[in-house]
Amino acid sequence: MTTKQGDIALLSDPVAQELLQSRNLAQLAYVWNDGTPRVTPIWFHWNGQEIVFGTFPSAPKLKAIRSGSKLAATITSVEPSRVLYIRGTASVEIVDGVVPEYVLAAKRYMGDEAGAGWIQQVSSMFPQTTRITLVPEWAGVLDFERRFPSAIEKAMAGAGD
Repeated sequence: MTTKQGDIALLSDPVAQELLQSRNLAQLAYVWNDGTPRVTPIWFHWNGQEIVFGTFPSAPKLKAIRSGSKLAATITSVEPSRVLYIRGTASVEIVDGVVPEYVLAAKRYMGDEAGAGWIQQVSSMFPQTTRITLVPEWAGVLDFERRFPSAIEKAMAGAGD
């Protein structure tokens, strides 16, 4: 039986695992202080239970994202077209030095040598960084082979609106 959209067990789906280990950027969505939606591309690290983002204490997004904030993230690929959706609650903390998961992400995205060089630059500019953790409460996967958007699935099943 297929796991339903929304079940965090979907994070174990092969498509989800592929995207969580990819070098594709996450698109992090949050609500700004004036109530408008915001989306920002960002590096991430999946630790097996949560998505971790590293950022700088002066990053504008930290004016709106606090521990307890509701967040959403998507990770996508174009060829083949696949999407992982995650919704959940944020935990935010300032850490001395560079967030360890940011170091891992830098090496994944840039390669070991370039990633280490970037981290050295970041370390010289920021004595502290900020760790944003997204604890998944809802997950969805689209792969356009086994899982389609709900409107397409309904049409394929012969059900109208």
